Amino acid sequence: MSNNNELKEALALVDKELKNKGLSRRDALKVAGLGSATFLMGNTEVEAATVAKASDIKAKILIIGGGLAGISTAARLSNSLSNPDITVIEPNPKSVSYQPGNTLIAAGVYTKDDIMYDTKDFVPSGVKVIKDKAIEFDPENNKVKTQNGETFDYDYLIVAAGLKLDFGKIQGLEDIGELTSLGDASKLTSKLKNSGVCSIYSTDGAVATWENMQKLIQDAKAGKNVEAVFTHPNTPIKCGGAPKKIMYLTNSRLEEVGARKNANLTFFPNGGSMFGVKEYHEAILEQFKARDFKWHYNHNLIGVDLEKKIATFDNFWDEKGEYDPDLEEYDIVTKHKNVEVPYDFLHITPPMKAPDEIGNSPIGSGKGWIPVNKETLQHVKYDNIFSLGDIAAVPMGKTGGSVRKQYKVLVDNIISSMEGKALTAKYDGYTVCPLITDIGKVMLAEFDWSKKPVPSFPLDPTVERYVWWLLKVYMLKPMTQYGMLSGRA
Repeated sequence: MSNNNELKEALALVDKELKNKGLSRRDALKVAGLGSATFLMGNTEVEAATVAKASDIKAKILIIGGGLAGISTAARLSNSLSNPDITVIEPNPKSVSYQPGNTLIAAGVYTKDDIMYDTKDFVPSGVKVIKDKAIEFDPENNKVKTQNGETFDYDYLIVAAGLKLDFGKIQGLEDIGELTSLGDASKLTSKLKNSGVCSIYSTDGAVATWENMQKLIQDAKAGKNVEAVFTHPNTPIKCGGAPKKIMYLTNSRLEEVGARKNANLTFFPNGGSMFGVKEYHEAILEQFKARDFKWHYNHNLIGVDLEKKIATFDNFWDEKGEYDPDLEEYDIVTKHKNVEVPYDFLHITPPMKAPDEIGNSPIGSGKGWIPVNKETLQHVKYDNIFSLGDIAAVPMGKTGGSVRKQYKVLVDNIISSMEGKALTAKYDGYTVCPLITDIGKVMLAEFDWSKKPVPSFPLDPTVERYVWWLLKVYMLKPMTQYGMLSGRA
């Protein structure tokens, strides 16, 4: 099928969905200024772009984190309350920048300016933003203390503070320490300059990745045999597909200049599969085979020698141990071996964690994340605390597509709680990952906690399509910018 016919097919399906809701595509585009991507992202309710009848209930709401999750939640609360009293604590004036665009920056499709926003331009009317950082939590007394020494009290607390990139956990990169995706990445870029090592998990890092990729391509084009290595760590990460996306895009850029034959591309994931959903795992394996990629499961990056250009992995596997006559079974023993891998280009997906001041606080958990009921997003211990986004201990929930579903559930439930009602809104684990497989192709992986594909339209979800590339490159950014950040998408 040609790209043109495929686009017509997908748009015809969109039109059919809209017709069922009593809208034309032209009318749909006018709804709250949203792009048609709103209607391609699962559960195409027109209700998502409208505001429910405002509640007259009053409460002081404090939101920790002013990124996509925090501002979208603040906006929807502001839309849903007659007398909102909402304060957001956020230290970064660029906190709402479009992080999913990092992958496209790293492949030369976007530039940094394409994804950077000023948070002040998206603050909902009536919402107060404090440029500060929350560092102490006293949930017993409903208080939060900030780095500047101020104390804020609340009736309800929403934690949407994102996560930290723990580069310091990798031997050889200790002095980089912990970074935020949108914070100062000077330690990262200066440490890795001219090393062939890069990471798309910060915006400046994505810029450096494109520079490193171009050097790799030049070397391969000149006839040099090059090794490109891609990693996936042993912690939860935001956007689990990104470590593979950058590999696909590197392959695509090498193919463009006829240099792919001189490059080996190898993926080293910590886990034992390509994706947590069987159908997508199998599709990715076939894509890897077709592109002549190599991969080695159960390898966790533990060290980098920047001078020698060697990455060290902990390779681990299970073996049968001694026989236990009482249990009548063999012990299973995990074995480890360090594996050194030379590279010319090394893309690191760093270990990730909740910020220590939150994860290790009374509202955190043993593993650092905010423990919430995965359906209601209410804290397991404190009824007036909710959490969403990357910092919440929710399975498979660290993507913008997840947040798009979560923040609506959270707002419905927090208002129900304020009104003394049962929490009936439920997050079903819906996640969408537009897995870029080529320049011009995307596999739109949609799934939920059933670990089964839940495609929004009757197209095979395991097929790479041009129309989903259009969605990813041209439509999702305005949908996020003008839809989610206004609390209406």
